[in-house]
Amino acid sequence: MHPKISVIIPIYNVEKYLRRCLDSIKNQTFKDWQAICVDDGTPDNSGKIAEEYAAIDKRFVVVHKENGGLSDARNAGMKYVDGEYVMYVDSDDFIHPQTMEIAYFLIQKNKTDIVSWYKNTLYRPQLSLCKKLGFDIDAVKPVGINKHFNIDKIKYFVTNNIFEHATEISKSKIKWPIKHCYVWRHLFKTDLIRDVDFIKGILFEDFPWWSAVMLKKPTVTITKLPLYYYYPNLNSIDKGSGLTRKIRNWLIGLKWSFELYKKSATDYEMKKWCEHFMWPVIIYQIARKLKYVTEPQDIKEMKMYLIDLSNKGVFDNPTDKQSKKYQTLIYNFIKE
Repeated sequence: MHPKISVIIPIYNVEKYLRRCLDSIKNQTFKDWQAICVDDGTPDNSGKIAEEYAAIDKRFVVVHKENGGLSDARNAGMKYVDGEYVMYVDSDDFIHPQTMEIAYFLIQKNKTDIVSWYKNTLYRPQLSLCKKLGFDIDAVKPVGINKHFNIDKIKYFVTNNIFEHATEISKSKIKWPIKHCYVWRHLFKTDLIRDVDFIKGILFEDFPWWSAVMLKKPTVTITKLPLYYYYPNLNSIDKGSGLTRKIRNWLIGLKWSFELYKKSATDYEMKKWCEHFMWPVIIYQIARKLKYVTEPQDIKEMKMYLIDLSNKGVFDNPTDKQSKKYQTLIYNFIKE
């Protein structure tokens, strides 16, 4: 018998958080699942922890592989998917106990290709406050984790036009937005994404992957329930060489996605993707941070990427006053 839902969990250096993640899978109210734990050559005890769970519960499957990065781990996990539906959970995060129950109920009721939900926005400020007060943030019990949802009363919206609802804009005017391109906030029909690989070796692999999935024109059920608990690294600093690496990876993903849309998208799809995804990424993740790139070699590299994208026409059609402003900023950076 094949499980209804397969969950792909990439694992690397998360022994501190992995039990919390796997427990959130084990304690789901929905029981017909398999959890594919992909040990991506982790040097710590995470692989052994996953094996402990697999020894007790056969629904946990552990795959050991050489380190290849997050994209490679997710791609490897897809090869073991037996479920009709698939979802992703990052190994330092965790999910509400009813996540699978609610998602499966909605995808069956509405016969859509995707069910989309939200992350819990109270969790991060809760952790920040507890950290300031000197509490152990790893022991913090998240707001809403024990709330029971009546699935017959869940509010949702169904659409066959994902381009009207999916956006990278945080403060969107869309009534039912699918905010951001994170892969861990959806239940997918497996056949929809079986042939869509993540680009190996880049950061922010969600962006080009999600852009490709959108071009398949999936039907989507959207609920605003906060079912995902994203655990942030509160000590990260978005500066220096780390920042240059991030910009470089955004540019790589942007180029790949733009070329895909040039080749395969309708005029309407290209317009919506540029407005809701491409320009917000350029503005918030690239253009506003270029001023922090100060090393001569980094500046040279960024110019090379930006000139290539400019020649491909990526910056030709700003969609509003803000994007026009940052179009100018990018061109000035190139000319300097």
